[in-house]
Amino acid sequence: MADKPKVQFSDKREMDAAAFSQAAYVLDQARQDLSDEDLRERALKYNQLLWSIIQADVSERDNALPDELKANLMSLSIFVDRQTSKALAEPTEEIMDSLININLNISEGLMEGVE
Repeated sequence: MADKPKVQFSDKREMDAAAFSQAAYVLDQARQDLSDEDLRERALKYNQLLWSIIQADVSERDNALPDELKANLMSLSIFVDRQTSKALAEPTEEIMDSLININLNISEGLMEGVE
């Protein structure tokens, strides 16, 4: 028998916002101790996976988002991918902060208008 989901979301926007918020949280935990290579790598890989999903989603032919928004999300995901690669090689608080802020801004934008 399958377990029931632990968290229920009222819509996809809320679920997406939670994913970006979670990514920001794990990146922040890693930023607080950049010497913990395992934690840092797990946080960065989680973020990379999230943004890979975004890239795949906006590339789908049946994605209903406006073309300009899809292009902006793709550009942002490419930037995030580059920053993540840099952080995996040579982590800095500045890079981690930029990734955290991007995720928080996306999460907050998705939550606008959600009751």
